[in-house]
Amino acid sequence: MKTLLRELLTVLVTAGVVLLTEDRPFPWSLWTAVAASLLLPVGLRWPWLATLLCVPAVAGGLGWAPALVAQYRLGREEKSIPIQLFWVALLTAATIAPALLTESIPLGPLLLAVAFAFGLAAAPTALGALVTTRKDLTQSLYETRRARAAELEAQETSARAAERARIAREIHDSVGHHATLIAVESAALAATAADPSVRETALRLRSLAKESLSEMRAALGLLNSDTSYPSVQELVDRARVAGVSVTLSETGDAALSPAISRALFRVVQEALTNVTKHAPGAAVTVTVDRASPVRVSVVNGPSALPPSDDRGGAGLHGLSERVRLAGGTLTTSYRADGGFSVSAVLPPGKSKVDGQDSTFGGGVVGRPPA
Repeated sequence: MKTLLRELLTVLVTAGVVLLTEDRPFPWSLWTAVAASLLLPVGLRWPWLATLLCVPAVAGGLGWAPALVAQYRLGREEKSIPIQLFWVALLTAATIAPALLTESIPLGPLLLAVAFAFGLAAAPTALGALVTTRKDLTQSLYETRRARAAELEAQETSARAAERARIAREIHDSVGHHATLIAVESAALAATAADPSVRETALRLRSLAKESLSEMRAALGLLNSDTSYPSVQELVDRARVAGVSVTLSETGDAALSPAISRALFRVVQEALTNVTKHAPGAAVTVTVDRASPVRVSVVNGPSALPPSDDRGGAGLHGLSERVRLAGGTLTTSYRADGGFSVSAVLPPGKSKVDGQDSTFGGGVVGRPPA
């Protein structure tokens, strides 16, 4: 619509200038100039044709108004300088030829007339070429900036990946070494202990150390296959063996993505671990609803024993970040009876980091982190 209005205005203005000009050197001057004005829109598709239609009008003395528009469009669209000069020279010749044929002009005035006609034809052509060049340069600068931004982003991504790989190696070499020693020494204790309960505890400790090592390697991307996580029921059973009074309630059977399942697992695991450390002797209720959305809550009552001296401090923050990356929200609050609750709402579908895992420090769930 804007193009149509612009073309209509261009035709009306140029035709108006022609019709208002009273000096008409030849009988055909008026109608050739009006025709050139009316046919200017063809320059949108064929700029050279609009200029060609202006040649007779310029020769008739009334065609400069449409010719200026045609030459500007020619400069915008035509990239070849020799072709631009050809059309400028043609308009210059069309301007001078009628005067040379009808009267005798001295050399000096003739050269001035040629220079004036050439400049009049060349000016809009050069302006159109400059506008196009500026547009192309602007686009080129934009593309350069975008390419530079993409390059910087790629460098940052590469640097982050290298740093993560370095951290992964450090964690694997240090923590993995200690976890392996714990597993080996637990196995040795189980093999030499005479007390059955000691052997059972040592074997359970060995199993937990091996599982921790496997989960760490999976989190660091050192395993080709996904680590299979225990079920919530198994987590609760382990907590009961450790002496925690836990009540579990599970409802719903919606299929969960791996990342959502891991987030659910971590919420329950972190909560039970930290209740054991910071609210010993407290009764715990675990509620899991695998509906849409998935809801999980771990609520503990007041501690019956003095809390552990290990205050932790990173558990809730790390847990909140994991749940956020999974597309959910984590809520923690004190209870009126002196207990503490942790609840999470998770989407049943894919998360932002599906297929990834991370590790968290042992923070405080029975109490907020110090």
